[in-house]
Amino acid sequence: MFSALSDIAINALPRQHAFEIADQVAREFAQTAVERDKKGGTAKIERDLLRASGLLNVIIPAGLGGWGMDWPDTMKLIRIFARVDSSIAHLFGFQHLMLASVSLYGSAAQTERLFSETVGNKWFWGNALNPLDQRTSLTPSRGVGYVINGRKSFCSGALDSDMLIVSAIHSMDGKFMVAAIPSDRPGIRIHEDWDGMGQRQTDSGTVEFHEVAAGQEEFLRSPGPLGSIRASLRSCIAQLILSNIFLGIAEGALAEARNYTLAQTRPWAASGVKTAAEDAYVLANYGGFFVNLQAAQALTDIAGESLQRGWESGDAITENQRGKCALDVAASKVMTTKVGLEITSRMFEVMGARAAAGPARIDRFWRNLRTHTLHDPVDYKIRELGDWALNHQLPKPTFYS
Repeated sequence: MFSALSDIAINALPRQHAFEIADQVAREFAQTAVERDKKGGTAKIERDLLRASGLLNVIIPAGLGGWGMDWPDTMKLIRIFARVDSSIAHLFGFQHLMLASVSLYGSAAQTERLFSETVGNKWFWGNALNPLDQRTSLTPSRGVGYVINGRKSFCSGALDSDMLIVSAIHSMDGKFMVAAIPSDRPGIRIHEDWDGMGQRQTDSGTVEFHEVAAGQEEFLRSPGPLGSIRASLRSCIAQLILSNIFLGIAEGALAEARNYTLAQTRPWAASGVKTAAEDAYVLANYGGFFVNLQAAQALTDIAGESLQRGWESGDAITENQRGKCALDVAASKVMTTKVGLEITSRMFEVMGARAAAGPARIDRFWRNLRTHTLHDPVDYKIRELGDWALNHQLPKPTFYS
């Protein structure tokens, strides 16, 4: 598919070409999205398309072989994929979250080495960090640094990954530590046990660690939301990736509904019109969808710009700047959750009864969004926003805010 472009040529292309390539890849994903949603499992062909496209490297600086794109554009690429296949968008977004983790938690030398090897080896990164699951521990070991043991759940993208970001609790002092290690290291067992009602191909299952050796140099120096103000941007990035997935799902659902309504929906007998496209109630629903989606898009784009300003500040970022970014991201998360759930549920009202037929699997938009929006309760985002609106209290940095 990308044989006409060498790796060097792909990485040297201007910004617009990234969107053109993403559109091309998304069209490939769309052709099999319905069947793959039914099948579940690992999207190996689709992951390899992303490897070949060069898009796994978009946030890596150009000097290290990447595209050097900013966060607003990277988020828009996530959106493109989420419109047709939110599982792939999830994996693509988490690729950049893992790379951001390296940059925010690691040293300059670690970042340069791992970024360069990601480009050179076409690495796909998987997640085994899940801070809420503390069943993984590490103990000092002579000669290798540490040994990791335990289990991690919700390890999105671990299957078919080349590298893992892994968190573990130090057995002696309880310190939270994060390492970047190869996925095929002896002692790592990645289970194929993900079977959610939505996000069917994110491989968000379990990873086991049995006496896994990890060198001291593989541990990132400043893990966790309290490592530094700059390090706490990881939470903002993670949340904004989810917001853009939600927004992309809503955009894709509305496009699917529109196509269906124009092509297949029959006007209701009491409507007095010849086509569903003339029905006043159908038009009112689409008008509401459109307005709410516009609001969600605007808030999400604002949050992307806010994140970019914080990212560019580097170690000079202030608590207020980080707090403003967290508020913007929270507002986006709340809006994309509410609007997305409304559109993916109520879209059937403008399509009609036949749209609920099994083979079309149009319910995949709602299933994917409902599964993903349970990642962390949006009510707590509303509480944070209320605390700012009333008391001018900025959100406290955590792994989720």
